[in-house]
Amino acid sequence: MNPLVKHANRWIDPLDLVTDLQGDMNRLFSSSLRRGPELGFGEFIPSLEFKEDENQFLVHLDIPGMERKDLDISVSGNTLSVKGERKTEEHKKEKGYFYSERHYGSFQRSVELPAEVDTDKVAASYKDGVLELVLPKSEKAKPKQIKVDVK
Repeated sequence: MNPLVKHANRWIDPLDLVTDLQGDMNRLFSSSLRRGPELGFGEFIPSLEFKEDENQFLVHLDIPGMERKDLDISVSGNTLSVKGERKTEEHKKEKGYFYSERHYGSFQRSVELPAEVDTDKVAASYKDGVLELVLPKSEKAKPKQIKVDVK
């Protein structure tokens, strides 16, 4: 059985098309990941990890080089917002080549939470460039066990 298909007066192996598409997709994703998530001049998007269990949400945000005073964290309704700004470092101009992939400027991340949060019990900590937010669910958002009486 011949797997080749005639297309526009030439023979094409369909698997070559799939391989080409996979290569194109790999280049697309690797180039965007290599450069980092950028919006424009002076803006960046830090990586975020979101976990949920029956009692709380746990959020980790990678923001190395930030200072606590440059962060603004808020919860409004079901939306968590984290804003901040990483200041550029001063570099002395010397002879030679200078190259940097570090991101400076402002960022804002907002996450729609699937349930209400008890804003009085939200806790935030910042260590080794990772902001950790613990967002306890409100009592009415927690699952409730309903006991059914059998008669």
